[in-house]
Amino acid sequence: MEQAHEHHEHHGHEGHHGHEGHEGHAGHGNQAAHGNHAAHAHHAGPVSWGMAAKATLHCLTGCAIGEVLGMIIGTALGWGNLPTMIVAIVLAFFFGYALTLRGILAAGVDFRSAVRVALAADTLSIAVMELIDNGVIAVWPGAMDAHLSEALFWIVLVISLALAFVVTTPVNKWMIGRGKGHAVVHQYHH
Repeated sequence: MEQAHEHHEHHGHEGHHGHEGHEGHAGHGNQAAHGNHAAHAHHAGPVSWGMAAKATLHCLTGCAIGEVLGMIIGTALGWGNLPTMIVAIVLAFFFGYALTLRGILAAGVDFRSAVRVALAADTLSIAVMELIDNGVIAVWPGAMDAHLSEALFWIVLVISLALAFVVTTPVNKWMIGRGKGHAVVHQYHH
């Protein structure tokens, strides 16, 4: 993989060395493209498991807030399992995005751009987390019918969130290593 990356950089340099006329003009195009690639590569590359875990924990916090709040709302209103789960998932996405938005807006980014960054940074991470989390709850015997006052509800929720964290961390590591996901968010914190 590194050889392919090095070859790409070398190929990009060939396009802008000492060309004249029309070819020189094309060379400038390659140089601009290479410049953009270099800026993108600044945020890509080797990623520590700690960085990936921190990004996942960030998503997990929003998901946990949304999940618990959704369960509280569904239980308080006497809803069935499906509507309660849908509200919990919607709120998990909402709070996951909201936590990211808060940090990006604090960096002085306009709201519309901040929303685009949050969507790009968190959508896959939250989706994987919600799939694992709700999948565990759905297949765990009795978990869907457990009430907030029962230990089973909280035990299964903690196990499902822990498993979601374990599965989502490599996804975030992969995304950040390619300059995507929370790598996009990190540029606003520097």
